[in-house]
Amino acid sequence: MVSAVAPTRTRKKTSGSNGYDADAIQTLEGLEAVRKRPGMYIGGTGSAGLLHLVWELIDNAVDEASAGFANRIEVTFHRDGSVEVADNGRGIPIDKHAKRKVSALEVVLTELHAGGKFGGGAYGASGGLHGVGASVVNALSTKLVAEVDRDGATHRLCFQDRVAGQINGSSFKPGHTLDRIKAISKTKTGTRVRFWPDTEMFDPEAAIDWDEVRTRALRACFLVPGLKIKLVDKRAGYNNDPEEFVSRGGIADLVDHLSTGDPLTGIIAINGIETFEEKVPVDGKMTMVARECTVDVALRWTDAFDTKVQSFVNTIPTSEGGTHMAGFEQAMTRAVNDVLLKDVRKLAKLAKENKHKATKEDVQEGLVAAIKVTFPEPQFRGQTKQELGTPAVQSIVYGIVKEQMTGWFDGEGKKAHVNRVRDKLTSAVVNRVTTKQQLDNKRKAAAMGSTGMPDKLADCRSHGPDSELIIVEGDSAAGPAKAGRNSENMAILPLRGKVVNAGKASLKQVLDNAEAQALFTAVGAGSGKEFNLADSRYGRIVILCDADVDGSHIRCLLLTLMYKYMTPLLEAGRVFAAQPPLFTTKVGGETYRAFSDQERDAVTKKLARGNRKAENIKWQRFKGLGEMNVDELAECALNPDTRILRRLTMEDAKQSEQAAHLFEVLMGNDVSVRRDFLVQNSALMDRDALDI
Repeated sequence: MVSAVAPTRTRKKTSGSNGYDADAIQTLEGLEAVRKRPGMYIGGTGSAGLLHLVWELIDNAVDEASAGFANRIEVTFHRDGSVEVADNGRGIPIDKHAKRKVSALEVVLTELHAGGKFGGGAYGASGGLHGVGASVVNALSTKLVAEVDRDGATHRLCFQDRVAGQINGSSFKPGHTLDRIKAISKTKTGTRVRFWPDTEMFDPEAAIDWDEVRTRALRACFLVPGLKIKLVDKRAGYNNDPEEFVSRGGIADLVDHLSTGDPLTGIIAINGIETFEEKVPVDGKMTMVARECTVDVALRWTDAFDTKVQSFVNTIPTSEGGTHMAGFEQAMTRAVNDVLLKDVRKLAKLAKENKHKATKEDVQEGLVAAIKVTFPEPQFRGQTKQELGTPAVQSIVYGIVKEQMTGWFDGEGKKAHVNRVRDKLTSAVVNRVTTKQQLDNKRKAAAMGSTGMPDKLADCRSHGPDSELIIVEGDSAAGPAKAGRNSENMAILPLRGKVVNAGKASLKQVLDNAEAQALFTAVGAGSGKEFNLADSRYGRIVILCDADVDGSHIRCLLLTLMYKYMTPLLEAGRVFAAQPPLFTTKVGGETYRAFSDQERDAVTKKLARGNRKAENIKWQRFKGLGEMNVDELAECALNPDTRILRRLTMEDAKQSEQAAHLFEVLMGNDVSVRRDFLVQNSALMDRDALDI
């Protein structure tokens, strides 16, 4: 006889048992797999993962628009933390699913790999292909409400903790029946999905960034011409105004939107259609099927140096590229080398050493491009669809881009535009080879035992956190500075010419500038992306310039150079500007200094008391640091106990970059640029202030 409560028994393990048997194998049903491993489906549980839920619903709506069934999408962020995505597409089917015996709407929202994008019937080419998007949103939400306008009525189905039913106020009634809310016009169709993310599934700091949503929405409009997307933010504490986007020109508008600097060419459009075959499972058997792939490319070159290339598969941005990007890059590089740069005279010398071929980076200098391929059932690497893996697409994109770019280079493009691109890419090749040669020469010098330090550097004996490099303006100031410094930890580097304006100069121009080279070499930590703060030979960099306009200009140029090529120094707060006085006077055996006309007048007023008259106080105005004797310069700029240093920040550097540009306009050699500036800003001049 068996008792009502069976006693607990311990299973006797065999000698070879280690606890791993059939009972250890678990299966996750339905949406529990998503909650157990959310990173597999949305990439992580931070802000990017939370934002991915919004992308899934937006992508579904964009697919409706791309297929020609919708032209409006509205995304609303509600005060209660929920997000709603609405479209005027066909509406998710509401009839009963033949196998599941519940509505197709419920199947889409509760089962992984359920959707209308597998067989090519409802969608020829779409962004959502894995059939997990809407169900993943439901899996990671505490509540979801879906409304479908279809067949002359609005139908609603709700979910609470992934259980289907209807929500009425604060009460929830489980069930599979759709609620018919109201009658509508039979021609009105669409879908609205509102979800409340499960905050326990995401990191505490996870949040949806408005700018990222805005960027994605704008990009979707470029991919589907004529589509309107409206964004509405009702969240408390957010001040984002409603915005609506629409594009008529497609990816050509995207290229125009991304372009910075002056264009060297118009927008070049490339398009073509080719077919390929691939083996896929059909009715359980691997079958060879034909696919049609449409390639659309828009591109232009600008006089800038940055590369801006974005790629898409159907309506999905592929930030990691993939086979379509590989085909595009190979085709562009091949066309440039075979046609555009063939027999260019400026590359003849490099051709003798077989260094005349343009690399991918050379070709893409200043390039702005958008690449879109459209075809059914693309293979992505990973659920987040950031990289295309379909092999056949690479050769298709290569063939179409290579042929049409060859034609553009070979006479179909405007001759002036082709020549501008040729000149730019020729310079890119020459600059790269020259820069590499300079770096190789420096490495060889170091390997031979040379210190490689600038000849004009008066170095200190000890390096490290307590040492400093003092950059002085001109040789006249270098003498007193060297004599008045503490040579144990103070190094002096005089500048004998103007530093290059790194805000507008190319990398080659910066490396060719003697003053910039001297600074990079003296600091010893590299430059640009290769700069390593830990390798810096000095703990502080002190800029010591004259207290006049020229001194300000040199300080601006130095700060701009550091901002562009030695950023970590500024970020760590290790760059300072010495503040030498503009005036000095001695009264009653005591020295007084002033840093401006106003401060001089204030000190004069203070000293002119009693029987001392202001006109008897004689101020000496320093025209430059070279006028100071050793003791004066040491006290004003070198002695840590008496000098004044101002720490320079990243914000100071940004302002200096603007100031350096203005100096070039107002004081540079290009008269036409200065004339244009004066004409454009003449309305700001107070005519009564002119002495005429």
